[in-house]
Amino acid sequence: MAQTPTSSDLGSSMTEGLASAARETIDRVTPKVNRAELRVAATKVADSAKLLQERAVEAARDKVRAVRSYAESNPLTTAGIAFAAGVLLSALIRR
Repeated sequence: MAQTPTSSDLGSSMTEGLASAARETIDRVTPKVNRAELRVAATKVADSAKLLQERAVEAARDKVRAVRSYAESNPLTTAGIAFAAGVLLSALIRR
């Protein structure tokens, strides 16, 4: 005698089929989502690095302006510092 499937059996097999299809879809989509998330993260890091670079360049320009201004205002002191640095460097190179 053959058993006819009941409505709970049909619902259970349909649920299992849908769950299986969902798992397959998730497995197929996960690598693409991970790549997209990596791209977004990489873009954020690149933007942050660019901003930091711009800030560093501007800070360096400010320091160069300050040193140039000091050197123009105090030429004898600047010459003395350059002479002392040259003496120190030549002493280090000789050793």
